[in-house]
Amino acid sequence: MSKLKILYAASEINPFLQTSKVADFVRRLPQAMQERGMEIRILVPRFGIINERKNRLHEVVRLSGINISVGDEEKPLIIKVASVPNAKMQVYFVDNEDYFQRKSVFVDKNNQFFEDNDERAVFFCKGVLETVKRLGWSPDIVHCNDWITSLIPMYIKTVYRKDPLFQHTKTVFTVYNNFYSYKFGDDLIEKVKMNDMDDASLEVLKGADMSAFIKAGMAYADVVLRTNEDYDEKLQKLFEELEAQNKPVGQITDEESMPDYHYNLYNELAGEK
Repeated sequence: MSKLKILYAASEINPFLQTSKVADFVRRLPQAMQERGMEIRILVPRFGIINERKNRLHEVVRLSGINISVGDEEKPLIIKVASVPNAKMQVYFVDNEDYFQRKSVFVDKNNQFFEDNDERAVFFCKGVLETVKRLGWSPDIVHCNDWITSLIPMYIKTVYRKDPLFQHTKTVFTVYNNFYSYKFGDDLIEKVKMNDMDDASLEVLKGADMSAFIKAGMAYADVVLRTNEDYDEKLQKLFEELEAQNKPVGQITDEESMPDYHYNLYNELAGEK
């Protein structure tokens, strides 16, 4: 039996960046799966707060150089790579000068949410999928972590559904208690839209706020997971809506059982293909 291939997309990973629980989760889980015989890849944004020299990031020229469309604009994709210290794992970083060079993550020095965070999410999600295509690597499971990855399940189920690399891919979306109360512009759907996407598939985004992004991830992922955090009221409501639709929501109860839980989940999902 061939190795299961798991792609992790996330907002951050230790030791390169840590602002929330995501960073530890994405540091520990891929290594645990690799040790259980799975083949893994990890992609995160190259936020400007990450020190390239200290962390020994370098550009992967063969993966860089394509343009990613965000609405009417096209932005060049740059892919960098670094090794996780004391682990046989590499991390790919999605970079672009306009979106990821600033020395902060989602808010400015006055704690104001960046107006273009929607564009940054679109660029990152498309960049992840295009990088995987360039690698010629067909993931069995794409595990998306945090709101910035939430469009990936949607794109896989719509635009990339006929692509041989993603035809049988299953998606997992883990929601963390990282919620921002921010309303994006009315052009959000136009920014997200890609070829072959009809208006109905984008309906979930019409609220144009953080809830809309998370709803999209929940709607299109094959499995939605929640962590053992106390969730913001709005996030809790989204989970209740999901459960009312009879969509299963998995619960990560503790750190110790996390690897076994995911190992079994991935195998079960892959077996459904």
